[in-house]
Amino acid sequence: MGNYFSIIIGIIYLIGVFIIPKWRAKKLNQNWKFFELLWFSICFIVYVIYLEVQLHTYYFLIPSTFLLLFLFCYFKEKRRLINGLVFNLFLIVGMTYLGSLLVRTMNPLLIVLAGITGIVLLLLLLIGLYALLAFLYWNAIVVLRKEGHSLANLLTLLLAIGLTAFLIFNYYSARILPQWASLLFGILPFIMFYFSIVFYNFLTISIIYQFNQPKYTQDYIIVLGSGLIDGKTVPPLLGKRIEKAMQFYKAQSDATLNPPKILMSGGKGDDEHIAESIAMKQYAIGKGIPEEAILVETNSKNTLENMRFSKEIMEQDFGGTDFRAIFTTNNFHLFRAGLFAKMANLNADGIGARTAFYFLPNAFLREFIAIVMMHKRRHLIMCSLIALMMILLALAEFFLVTHR
Repeated sequence: MGNYFSIIIGIIYLIGVFIIPKWRAKKLNQNWKFFELLWFSICFIVYVIYLEVQLHTYYFLIPSTFLLLFLFCYFKEKRRLINGLVFNLFLIVGMTYLGSLLVRTMNPLLIVLAGITGIVLLLLLLIGLYALLAFLYWNAIVVLRKEGHSLANLLTLLLAIGLTAFLIFNYYSARILPQWASLLFGILPFIMFYFSIVFYNFLTISIIYQFNQPKYTQDYIIVLGSGLIDGKTVPPLLGKRIEKAMQFYKAQSDATLNPPKILMSGGKGDDEHIAESIAMKQYAIGKGIPEEAILVETNSKNTLENMRFSKEIMEQDFGGTDFRAIFTTNNFHLFRAGLFAKMANLNADGIGARTAFYFLPNAFLREFIAIVMMHKRRHLIMCSLIALMMILLALAEFFLVTHR
């Protein structure tokens, strides 16, 4: 019976794998990767529940509870950093559960998945940090060559140099310093470990937030501005944001014959000849968007003001507050922009425009630093507690050594 069910669920899964791309090809939004991932997850969960039922146990309810907790938190408010932590807790509990299920069933599929996972984890332990260093140096060279030598473009290089210095220091400090001094200098790796967890949670929710699927019922699409070339020309990065909004505009128009208005948001910088939103409007008109379908917000200087001032314009144009809106920006900036929308009391989620892969590591580091600064008091408290704990351990070790 077990083998028959495994074959049946495998056939059903494969049928879905081939049907989903063809099904999505008939839709205005042809993205099929999210639905393939969702289909695999559903089939796998059904299979795992079947294995549990065969054992007359119901331990699957434990990871299911964490999954339901994540879904509740996420759909209640997508724009929260804690959602990344909750999802990663679900992953940890889920992996632990699957490990116990493997021991209890010795199921061939679980053995294969465990083997693949084990190989990946082993490689990460053996060469993970060194592979990361090589990637960071390579990425830094590419970014500096293609994007210039500004401080914002040096983040991956600075991180790579910092990690290299840390590895060298960590290697020699254990051989040179006494135990109590090693504990004192252990403050740095513990703080690094803390921020790596924070970064991983941020990256997790940033990736999940990319899967937004807004309905074609929007009244407005806000396009968030960025700098102009020579103070007057829309750069490629900003052009991607505008084109993403235009894509949604045309898709909703085809689906409902009721397109949303596009609200270009961006003021005039000190080194710019015109407001960013004016240049963005001209760009969209040049791509075929009717002028009457475009609104402009010309006063904002940052993303928070983008959201606040755009909200005021939409309320005035709509004649109320019950409008529906989304915003577009580059995918690396999407989640932080969502946080700013929340701060502005604007009920809007975002859709992200694609960004060149080489630009993403540097961009996500920049976003992470900005989010850390948004919650700097919380992180200062955590770092202080780590430092205090290590200082107390170092003092205890020092006095134990001197009194022996």
